[in-house]
Amino acid sequence: MEDRQPESLEELLNKHRKEKKELQAEIQKIKHGVPKGDKKRKKESTEQIAKLEKQLQEKHEKELAEFNEVSSSEKPNDDLEKKMENLSTDDVESTEVKRCSKAQKRREKKIAQEQERQRRIKEQEIKNLDGVRHIESEKLKSILKKLGLTFHQIASDGNCLYNAVCHQLSQRNIKATNESLRCDAANYMLAHPDDFMPFLTKPDGDSLYTEEEYKKYCQDIASTTTWGGQMEITALSHVLKLPIKVIQAEGAILLVGEDYEQLPIVLTYHRHEYGLGEHYNSVKEAIVDNEEDGF
Repeated sequence: MEDRQPESLEELLNKHRKEKKELQAEIQKIKHGVPKGDKKRKKESTEQIAKLEKQLQEKHEKELAEFNEVSSSEKPNDDLEKKMENLSTDDVESTEVKRCSKAQKRREKKIAQEQERQRRIKEQEIKNLDGVRHIESEKLKSILKKLGLTFHQIASDGNCLYNAVCHQLSQRNIKATNESLRCDAANYMLAHPDDFMPFLTKPDGDSLYTEEEYKKYCQDIASTTTWGGQMEITALSHVLKLPIKVIQAEGAILLVGEDYEQLPIVLTYHRHEYGLGEHYNSVKEAIVDNEEDGF
């Protein structure tokens, strides 16, 4: 039985998010099924994971393209005409419908750009199966080992930063959710624009965000699965009143909120961990003789 054709872009994106989560669950099963020290099986599973990620990415790109093709083949003013049949001529209502249509086009353009970015990342990921990802992972393992730590894997679904912070907080018996941290970070950034706007530039150039664009950026933090970076880490540090330490394979360790006197929560930053792009993991105390933990 064929899948029902999604009726809206939002329904299609929800379907894609669900399939990504299902894939991450399958990936974890594959990883945990690799015997300790079996390098051949580890390499085979790595190739299998990359293949599965590539297949899902291509499937999503195809479905999005088909959806956009169907949408563009319809008369652009059909919905507006149907609405106008049952309404009196109203310039305000007509303007609102047009505004919604433009907003939808902007969202679709943004989604298409993200799909293209992910496709390029996936191509590079296949080339680097035995290269930069492995090197990065080994360097991070070495750094963590010296600290008596190992990886705690976080799903790569756009919420990795917030879920990694949640895991760190749970080790201190502090309850938090991805959703609550997103809202807290967004509200802090909205309340302190002068601390963040000068450091944010638009993805398509070097120009800074306008006030309205900055508000939209913060709204997206709270209401979407947009990826978090250093700006959001800084906001979370102030919200939680905790230092946040980010360990990376290359470059110095990033420490945000050093003025707070408590022990920092610790995250690891991965440029090459997943085909979906940059990623954050949490950490935990290492178990003796469990070197493969966090594969």
